[in-house]
Formats: sequence, C-alpha cells, structure tokens
Amino acid sequence: MSARPSLKDHSIERLRERFGQQGIPPYRAEQVAGWLYRKGVDDISAMTDLSRELRETLARDWETTALEVESLHHSVDETVKAILVARDGARVESVLIPEEDRTTLCVSTQVGCPLACSFCATGKLGLTRNLSTAEIIDQVCRMRAVLGEGRRITNVVFMGMGEPLLNFDNVIEAIRLLIHPKAFAIAPRRVTVSTVGVVPRIEPLLRSVPVNLAVSLHATTDEVRNELVPLNRKFPLDVLLGTLRDLDCITRQRPVFFEYTLIAGINDSPEDARRLAPLLRGIPSKINLIPMNPHEDSPHASPSEAVIDCFLREVAATGLRVTLRRSRGRDIQAACGQLALRSGREAAA
Repeated sequence: MSARPSLKDHSIERLRERFGQQGIPPYRAEQVAGWLYRKGVDDISAMTDLSRELRETLARDWETTALEVESLHHSVDETVKAILVARDGARVESVLIPEEDRTTLCVSTQVGCPLACSFCATGKLGLTRNLSTAEIIDQVCRMRAVLGEGRRITNVVFMGMGEPLLNFDNVIEAIRLLIHPKAFAIAPRRVTVSTVGVVPRIEPLLRSVPVNLAVSLHATTDEVRNELVPLNRKFPLDVLLGTLRDLDCITRQRPVFFEYTLIAGINDSPEDARRLAPLLRGIPSKINLIPMNPHEDSPHASPSEAVIDCFLREVAATGLRVTLRRSRGRDIQAACGQLALRSGREAAA
C-alpha cells in the first residue's frame, strides 16, 4: 500500500492549501482538478499545461488513483454494477443506473456497514473501514469510464455500501468535489445523501453542503423500526423526526426524501400507510416506496403487487407526495439492499 497522499483526497480549496505548503502556486490546484475531474486524466505526465518540473514533483509525491475495477456486471435493464478494489485489497461496489434523461451513480462510503439493518445485505458484512475521500471520488472516475459515448453521470446518490454520516468528513470533502464548478460540476440538487438516522450529523450535513437528504424510514412504529433498523433504539422516531421538523433548511424546495422499503407482513398494511401522514406532519417531504429486494442474507420478501398498489393508494390519499420506485439491477444483485460483494465471497470460497 502506497504511503503517498492522493490528490483526490482533497477538495480544491484544501488542495490549494497543500500545494502552498509545498511551495507550489495554489492556482495549480484548479489546473490539476481540471485534468482529474473534467477531462478524466489520471496520468500526471499528460497534464501538459503544467511544467515538466511540476509534473515530475507531483508524480513523485502524489497518487492519482485509489481504486481499480475488478469486475463489471451488466443487467438486462442496462444497470451496471462494478466491484472495485482498493490498494489494501478492500472491495466495494458501485452501481450505474442509466435512464432516458439521466444517469445516476450509486456510490459506497464504507467497506461493509456497522448498522446491521435486517433487510440489507451490506449490514451482514459488518464494518471493515471507512472509505477515504479519494476512494469515494474514484468510484465516480472509474464508473464514468464505463459509460458509453455521449453519456455522462448526471446524478450521484450516496446509497451504496455503508452509512455516509458515519464517514462524515470524507463524504463532505467528496461532495465538495462533486459540486465544484472546476471539478465534476454536478448540480447540488442532483446529489443525494442517504442516512438511516444518525441524528447528530444531519444538521451539520445540511449546513455544510447544499445537497438532498434521504432518510431510510421503513417503519411507522418504533417497535417495527427497532427490528428493521437497530439504530432506532438509539435515535427513535420521535427524536429523528423531531430533529427534521425543527430544521429551517428543510423546505418544500429542499424536502426530505423518505425511503420506505415495503416488506411482506412487516410494514405493508393499510394501517402503516395511513400512519405516515400524521407521523411526518410538519416535515416537507416526499416518500419513495421501494418493494423489498430479496437476497440470501434476509428472510424478508416483497409484498404482492396488490398489496403494493393498495399501500400506494392509501399513502396518496393522505395528501403526501409519494412515488413507487421500481428497483433496477436485481438480476445482478445491484438493487437497493442487495450490495454484498457476492463475487468477493465466491473468490474467497
């Protein structure tokens, strides 16, 4: 494992500081960022608007890559899942979801996850470590190279392996690169960070970067949510929702996106649907309903189409803004809740 720092570990502002400490003119940070993020060039020797001496210095002192593509898996619906390997051998997954008017990249923030949500395959892995900023950003760089000609990544969602708010500093630094006009230049409204409810870090996230917040809700009572999302025992619904209700930066223009995984016989009753509106009263929000994606690490199943349709109608009748989100990439274990490094397990077997 290299001891050299990575250029991709730093926002442009921080890279300016680091360059200044090295005696490199700070404005060179913008030039380097242009090559790395706008042009997709990792080879420092190809950065031709830098002097040869500076290129040699940067190549000697800095890394430009953090991940390599180990394998690609293509779904019948054109979703692409990559297993990416870090310099220490750690593996993570990223998922490209092409649609007619956009291409969304789902990125991971941890190797595994410590929160053990009962419906999520990643939680069964436990936590190995946090990803560095460079390892988060290099998912974007590596997956951008997978895209066909004429396509670009338009949206980034922090919904892959891990809990983003438990890797707060590195996630914030990565977001700053994603939205910086001289880096990836992705509009902030097209970046979404999902959390199961790490309450103390929600407001700092929203004050630090102007991105969307998604909250994995999945239940309308503490009794059920305690089983699905064990972190609920530390931050129960009244604490989580009370915090969201009190934040003035959450508005109809910047609502919370509540993710609700529909699980057969657990949280899919008409009573659950009707409880959502009073539960979320006072929080500008949208609801995304996601039928459970079955996998070998969970006993849970998706409800029938009739139950899903009934739940959707009941929620819509309460006046909440609600969408039924059909999962992509289920045939390659790339759908929501399915990321568990299957090929990594097979290789180790």
